[in-house]
Amino acid sequence: ISRGILSMDEKILELSFEIIGYAGNAKGMAFEAISKAKAGNIDEARALLKESKDEVNKAHKCQTQLIQQEASGNKTDVSVVLIHAQDHLMNTMNYQMLADEIIDIHERLQKLENK
Repeated sequence: ISRGILSMDEKILELSFEIIGYAGNAKGMAFEAISKAKAGNIDEARALLKESKDEVNKAHKCQTQLIQQEASGNKTDVSVVLIHAQDHLMNTMNYQMLADEIIDIHERLQKLENK
């Protein structure tokens, strides 16, 4: 294996772990946002969900680097870590969408209970 390929493998691994980290943080924040909404703290919930989305944007930047590398002709070898990173990111994004809906439902419920 030449040093150039090894360096590319290291970069893919580094970006994969960054994606996993950002996505993990984002999912935790989205989960906490649901808890805040359930407790009636809608503004805090929305703020946490925004932070969660900011974390996902950081993961997207890493993902974009991988896509740009491949688009420029540097083939990306698929590794279990990269697959895990992509899976983690997509699951987090789906969880965020559900969290957004759950927060909306809690907000509506809270308004109905306060009538």
